[in-house]
Parts: sequence; C-alpha cells; structure tokens
Amino acid sequence: MRVMLMAKDKEGALEIRKANRDAHLAYLKETGVVEQAGPLLNEAGEMAGSLLVMEVADLDAAKAWAENDPYAKAGLFAEVHISAWNRVIG
Repeated sequence: MRVMLMAKDKEGALEIRKANRDAHLAYLKETGVVEQAGPLLNEAGEMAGSLLVMEVADLDAAKAWAENDPYAKAGLFAEVHISAWNRVIG
C-alpha cells in the first residue's frame, strides 16, 4: 500500500536535523520503500519537517519504518502523521 508520512520538526531543531541528515538519507536508501521524499521548509527557507511517499505492506509497517528513522530516534519531530495515499497523477 502507498502511504504518505508528514512530520514537523520541533521548534529550534535545525541542528538536530543537520546532525542526523546523512544517517536519515542512508536509511531512506537502505530500506527501499521510499518513492519520494524531501524536506518541508519554513518561511526562512530552512528545513523544518519531512514529507515522504512510501510503498509498504500496511500502516503498521509504515509506523515501524517511521519509528526507526534516525530523525525520529534523535527526537527531531514534534508530530508525525501517516496516512494511506492514492496517487492519481504522476
């Protein structure tokens, strides 16, 4: 199933994001379930969250993936939303 994950960073957590970015990007590649990904930006153009589209077995698999993301393990996110998603265009 295809899912969307949107996470917002904790306020003032840009340095946590930068310190864990390489591990996060490696995790995206290693797990092989992420189809699209990129950072959300704040008004200053700085990274402030994440948006991913993944192909996984079910919502539990998506939640497990999210819990093991190096960003999550570092305590970066203030909130994370995971939802089934249906691609219509693209």
